[in-house]
Amino acid sequence: MATVPAGRDKYRSFLDDESDNVQWRHGGPPTYDVVNQLFEQGRTKEWEKGSLEEIVQNAIKTWEMELSHKVRLQDFKSINHEKFNLIVNGREGLKGEEALKMGSYNALLKNSLPKEFQYYKADEESFESSHEAFRSAFPRGFAWEVIHVYSGPPLISFKFRHWGIFEGPFKGHAPTGEKVEFYGIATVKVDEGLKVEKVEVYYDPAQLFGGLLKGAPISISSSPTHHASACPFHSPS
Repeated sequence: MATVPAGRDKYRSFLDDESDNVQWRHGGPPTYDVVNQLFEQGRTKEWEKGSLEEIVQNAIKTWEMELSHKVRLQDFKSINHEKFNLIVNGREGLKGEEALKMGSYNALLKNSLPKEFQYYKADEESFESSHEAFRSAFPRGFAWEVIHVYSGPPLISFKFRHWGIFEGPFKGHAPTGEKVEFYGIATVKVDEGLKVEKVEVYYDPAQLFGGLLKGAPISISSSPTHHASACPFHSPS
């Protein structure tokens, strides 16, 4: 749970901190200008600076940034490397290296339904293909906000909202131009140094895919192969 000043980005920490020693996935720190604009235009809450809600919101954005853009777990400054565990909808937890290899989208969307009933087959997606799918669907990014904080450290619990504008193709479905959003509940356990030890997330994936699968079917050949940068679970958030 990062409380360090955000530097170049007012919602995320560690983007400038010792950047020469950090291995970034795309060669350097990401920029969040586009998704920050989406966030500011579409948020339903504007938390007071320094409030618990703002601190939690920025901490989760920082963790998501590290998960999406840093190559090595040792470069993560928002988590307890030894204890970190990510649990989504009650499934078996993922350790730090597992979550890093899988990527935030695959970690959040993996499920145990039979293949024929899965909206999204996380087991068949790589880190790169999963991010490309959502960059395609949400060219302006996938914004994220805290709606309510129920308890503070060491066990933080909160409600969140995740949204984007469906302006690009997704898995053979044409964009609708509509807002796609979902809500969820999460808990975050932090250690004495406010490093994240455990994250539990609960949400209904049907809220997300209900919007994405509304688009008319399109041929694969008509889908663009490259889109402007955007992030995942928060992110960009």
